[in-house]
Amino acid sequence: MDATTRQFDYLTTFLFGTIVVGAMIGLPIFTYYYDFSWVDWTMFVILYIFTGLGITVGYHRLFAHRSFKCAKWVEMVLLIAGGMALQNSALKWASDHIRHHARCDEDEDPYNAKLGFWWSHCGWLFWKDTDPSLYDKYKTKLKQNPLVMWQHQNYIAVVIAGLAFPFIIGSLYNGWIGGVSCFLLAGVARTFFVLNSTFFINSICHLWGNQPHGTSDSSRDSWFVSLLTFGEGYHNYHHMYQTDYRNGAQWYNFDPSKWLIWTLSKFGFAYDLRRQSVP
Repeated sequence: MDATTRQFDYLTTFLFGTIVVGAMIGLPIFTYYYDFSWVDWTMFVILYIFTGLGITVGYHRLFAHRSFKCAKWVEMVLLIAGGMALQNSALKWASDHIRHHARCDEDEDPYNAKLGFWWSHCGWLFWKDTDPSLYDKYKTKLKQNPLVMWQHQNYIAVVIAGLAFPFIIGSLYNGWIGGVSCFLLAGVARTFFVLNSTFFINSICHLWGNQPHGTSDSSRDSWFVSLLTFGEGYHNYHHMYQTDYRNGAQWYNFDPSKWLIWTLSKFGFAYDLRRQSVP
């Protein structure tokens, strides 16, 4: 890490720390006194899937790699879902990811795995670049999308909505206690688990696993991580064939993200799906 181009990010550290404390301390304390209802667990599953796919299908495969095109309403839904995952705006997330691929395992790689598990998993979040020349060039095409810019400008509102929604649903079911329980489980805990499952791609999938498609960088395949991240664990394949809308190229690979994109294409809501010929 170059101290001359990075500065400690107090706001991100505070937000991440709040989610961690809420999930690891607040949730167990609440569980000791109260039970979670079927509504809480249902909302947890629904929002985990919704926000997780917002990252994998939206932020990653659509906006960062442009592996397919889709209807504007689909873009909007994916931007809202991704924003609710509390992983920054699509503009920031996708430009960081583009830089990761362009400078993988180098000093300019935001989550450089050569700096160890902690750094690549989440340590990089707590430092922000102060030199615009390092990242502005990766935002050029993203800035041309008005929906991406709309989400970037209204990102805080999207995050608040994502946390308020489970509280409202829980309150309608069981009053303020129901609101608090649904907020803790489907809001705070869901955010914690989606964040860390995504971080596993940057850490685990660059440190442990197989490299069946190439060894030009540290990327690795992990079927286990794919189970948590809707198919993103086939990371070695993805690094070798970045624009493929699939991460799991074989039909039997667990990749719900590619299944969703393919299904959208069958209804005419997605098109120009990009594929690579794999031996």
